[in-house]
This record gives sequence, C-alpha cells and structure tokens, in this order.
Amino acid sequence: MKFSITRDVFSKFPKLCVGVVVARGINNKGSEDKIYKLMKEVEDYIKLSFVPAKLSHYDMMSPWRTAFEEFGTKPETYPSSVESLMKKILHGRCIRKINKLVDISNYISLKHLVPAGVYNLDEADVFIKLAEADGTEQFFPIGSVDMEHPERGEIVYKDDNQILCRKWNWKESEKTKVTEDTSDAIFFIDGLPPVKKEKVKEITEETAELVGMFCSGKTESYVLDIGNDKIEF
Repeated sequence: MKFSITRDVFSKFPKLCVGVVVARGINNKGSEDKIYKLMKEVEDYIKLSFVPAKLSHYDMMSPWRTAFEEFGTKPETYPSSVESLMKKILHGRCIRKINKLVDISNYISLKHLVPAGVYNLDEADVFIKLAEADGTEQFFPIGSVDMEHPERGEIVYKDDNQILCRKWNWKESEKTKVTEDTSDAIFFIDGLPPVKKEKVKEITEETAELVGMFCSGKTESYVLDIGNDKIEF
C-alpha cells in the first residue's frame, strides 16, 4: 500500500508534517481502562487550563482555523477534529469510549492538541492520498448510507474510490470506520506550525507505543513533509 501528500497541498501548506502509524495484526477487541484513565487526566487538565481567564481554546486552534479558511471552509461550521473534542469537554461532556484504537487516537489528539485520526486499513484501497478534492469523489459519512460529494478544492484524505475523511480531519467515512474487528489500521497525525516536525515525530512514536501496549501487533512509524511526501508500506 502507499500513502502520499500531493503537491497542491504543500503549495498551500509548505510546513505541513503528517505522522503515520501503520498497525497490523492488532487486537482491537474489548476495552482498556488504562486508556480511559489517561483520557480523564487530559480532560481534567483541559477543563482547568482553557478558561477565559487563562487561554481560549480558539487561540490554540487558530492554525487549524486559518488552514480551513485557506481552502474555503468555515471552521465555525466545520471545526477540526481536535477542536470538536475540546468543545465537548469544555461544554461538560466526557469523550465516550468507542474502541481501543479510536480511544488512543482521541487521547493523543487531546494530549498534544493536534488532529489525529485512525482508519480501518482492511477496507482502504491501495493508494491513499492527502489531496485537494476535485468535487466528484464519493463520500459516505460515518454512520450514514447517504452519499455526498466534497467541495472542489477542499483538503481530503482519499483512496482510489472514496473520500476517507472530508475537510482534512473534520468527518470520517463509513468505509474505513474502525471497529473491534479491525485487524489492520493506519493513524494520521496532522501537524501545522507552531507544531514542528520533531514534535510530530514524538507524537507518532508515542501513538505506536500505545498501540503496541494495548493492541499488540506490529507497527511502523513515518513522518512525511515537503521533502518526503510518499511512503510504501
């Protein structure tokens, strides 16, 4: 399989770094209380830190809000995945358990305040890209059988046949939804300044360690940037 970031994405975001964790032969069944405890610690920290007297979560999300505006998306309507998680916490809700891989992804995202997503590699096609949509691709939102098309020019994760995630990291697809039966998965960790490549590498390695700890299997880690825009795995 292959993953690449296209030139049109780097033309808009030349300092973009994307961490990738490929996990194979994993056991995603059951739940893991240790992940949930880690999540609760992060939730408590966010509740204490992101209050008007200290720091607004909008300040922390400004790079992603700017990026979404750059490709024509209103971040107020379509927030990045990490901002969506933060809003739930700051509105008094807990991040619910889903399964071990998704819980790891949510934990990593909130701990480091970066968008992170995990996809069922068993269901993806051979070529996966982070690219600008041409507007004709098919997308089935997670939990839905209704097909829609992306807007032309929006940044998307996609394979040969379908969109895997619309508006960069806003909403994932039903096609590559991670379930307890998922045996092979791929994580994407999106980094824009002020998050640097070294930090993305650190987050990527931590993600791989958590997968190995809680789901077994084998992992491979990569970091892509403008000078290294494709991998084969």
